Amino acid sequence: MSNYTTVTEFLLTRFSDLWELRVIHALLFLLMYLATLMGNLLIVIVTTFDHSLHMPMYFFLRNLFVVDMCYISVTVPKACIIFLLDNRVISMAGCAAQIFLVLLFAFNEMLFLTIMAGDRYVAICQPLHYAVIMNPLICTQMTLASIFIGFIYASVNTSNTFQLSFCQSNVVHQFFCYIPSLLWLSCFDTFINQIVIFVSAGVISGVCFACITISYIHIFSTVLRFPTRAEQGKAFSTCIPHILMVTVFVCSAAAVYMKPISNSPTIQDMIISVFYSMVPPFLNPVIYSL
Repeated sequence: MSNYTTVTEFLLTRFSDLWELRVIHALLFLLMYLATLMGNLLIVIVTTFDHSLHMPMYFFLRNLFVVDMCYISVTVPKACIIFLLDNRVISMAGCAAQIFLVLLFAFNEMLFLTIMAGDRYVAICQPLHYAVIMNPLICTQMTLASIFIGFIYASVNTSNTFQLSFCQSNVVHQFFCYIPSLLWLSCFDTFINQIVIFVSAGVISGVCFACITISYIHIFSTVLRFPTRAEQGKAFSTCIPHILMVTVFVCSAAAVYMKPISNSPTIQDMIISVFYSMVPPFLNPVIYSL
């Protein structure tokens, strides 16, 4: 066997090594992060203290915004640090924690978007049964079940990744730790890991997207039969933002996790990861407020 050094820590990657560009990138990330926190927190506060908004739709929206704040907080603060400082190191434990939390919050984001599509379906297509079907107990149970399933999904994929040994290099070609980059650094054949990631991501996103699509087919067929344009506009106004966010999140996540692992990562991969990890939490408050 050839000699190799076992990796015990990783180096994250910047968009550029020029100091001026690093400062610009850090400022852009920081401004987007602060705007995301303020926008999401404001809507969480409003939907919590305004009793007229204590409905299932706003309950799930509040959960989604809490997940968004946690989701963006996992990656952006560390990214700002590596942009501004010369130290790009992240420990093995820190990398594992980042991967686990990213998977957990991304999975929960997808599940909450799916549940919200089901909520809109019941509200528009079965309005007389809405209060019975979407009662507070059911809403709470669905939320807890989503968190529990997300915890299992993140635990399995994180543990499978860190059972490997890393010896090719310690440079992660991203501004945060994520599984495809780590698999490329492994000493061993990662075909099984790639299959597990591809299948699990494909099944989860496929099932969720199918449920959302079926829900909106029924919703739009029902809305188009409404007698007045005012009623149609009100229904569409609660559905279109949801469809936009599902499209952005699913397409960017699929581009990151379902493409073959490349031996020559590019800056485009990092830009796609921005859309996957930062844009949905940033745009959610804007689109849903409108």
